[in-house]
Amino acid sequence: MNFFDKLLQAIERNQSLLYAGLDPDIENLAKRDGASAILPSVDRTLLSDQLQLVIAETADLVCAYKLTLGYYQALGATGLELLQQTLAAIPADIPVILDAKHGDLNTSTVFAQTVFEDWKVDAVTLSPYPGLDLAAPFLVYPAKAVFVLCTTDNPSAAVLQEYPGTGLPFYLHLVKEAQTWGTQEQLGLEVGAAMPEILTRIRNIAPERLILVQEWSEDQNLAQMLAAGLNSYGEGLLLPVPPDLLTTEHPAEAVQALRDTVNEARLKIVQESPTCDLWLPDVCFLQPSPHRALILQLYDLGCIMFGDRVQASGAIFPYYIDLRIIISQPQIFHQILSAYAEILKDLHFDRIAGIPYGSLPTATGLALRLDRPMIFPRKEVKSHGTQRAIEGHFQAGETIVVVDDILISGNSVMQGATKLKDAGLNVEDIVVLIDHEKGVKDRLQENGYRGHSVLGMGEVAETLYEAGRINSEQFQILSH
Repeated sequence: MNFFDKLLQAIERNQSLLYAGLDPDIENLAKRDGASAILPSVDRTLLSDQLQLVIAETADLVCAYKLTLGYYQALGATGLELLQQTLAAIPADIPVILDAKHGDLNTSTVFAQTVFEDWKVDAVTLSPYPGLDLAAPFLVYPAKAVFVLCTTDNPSAAVLQEYPGTGLPFYLHLVKEAQTWGTQEQLGLEVGAAMPEILTRIRNIAPERLILVQEWSEDQNLAQMLAAGLNSYGEGLLLPVPPDLLTTEHPAEAVQALRDTVNEARLKIVQESPTCDLWLPDVCFLQPSPHRALILQLYDLGCIMFGDRVQASGAIFPYYIDLRIIISQPQIFHQILSAYAEILKDLHFDRIAGIPYGSLPTATGLALRLDRPMIFPRKEVKSHGTQRAIEGHFQAGETIVVVDDILISGNSVMQGATKLKDAGLNVEDIVVLIDHEKGVKDRLQENGYRGHSVLGMGEVAETLYEAGRINSEQFQILSH
């Protein structure tokens, strides 16, 4: 189960948007017990007991736990032992976020391996100044997630975050850019404090992203904060339990009261502007379609363009879909390969064939992912060398699955399939990313092929319209 689904289930099960920090905060613990805040005076057993108590008291009241790596590192080897002990005590069905704010490019790969493979946390926070190169080693883990730090609340940070002072400030530019790095399930945003004006501006630019709030106080206007940070489905905002509530002898009562207060305010907001069909006893939750994030990512990358364009078939459409961009976005390409692979796992075939040129990277990626051999029919036969019509090794009589990027008329993919059949190969299935849905699959079937697609154009149009990416006129263009 990936982080996003695990989080949604925890939110639903515990009816909570709250997460609890599991940090060995020596100052707070020392105050409670009347001890000195000097490190040696608080032993690991005392810290461990407090953290175990928090887990026991809140496991059915929060949707996640967050561990701040710096607190554990400050205790040296003892702290890292405590980290492992705390991670092991967290129930498996509650996601774990490691607040590391990692920002070192040189150690990103090994750090991603440590936190995701060795420590088995579900998500990690990053300081994104080095850009996509920093995030990439973390995003290659499809079941994990990252939260990109975009704002903090310390006064001196404004000099950088608000630069240049007019137009689009740096932190919003960062939010806009980071959305092209990873899907909704894999990449969220971290903000330092729940300031309504900042949350509003971030939510307007990133309507579907998870927002992880570092801190807030109970004297803030909860309704304003939720109205600014929740998405249109009444979710997408993760709030911390104030640390002082977690250092009491029995924190469950206070955490439950806070959870209920948040839910009451949240329910009032979503009732005033309901946008979804599924309602749970108290609040409304988004149940995302499997490909919703992928569609939004494709649009945000510029793969879907409007305006009269000539298609490969010669027809002129009022839009154009360019899927060649995805090969320059490894994380999105990874998601697309996974979507293809879900279809291919139920098909019988000996080799994979890509149709030049657009789907050759996809066919190559699938061959590597599925450990299956690949071939491809040439668009034109070379007048030199081997003069082959089909590249790659194969045996006559083998079954080939053909992959392409988009079905519009079906002509190009059937021409490629014909070349394969002329070489003595058997072609039964054709798999594409997007089906134009103008009866093309029926045409394939008439010619002896079964058509499969990850996405239909109707689903693409509906998702983009519901997310506010396109207007009603553009929706009509895509859906007709």
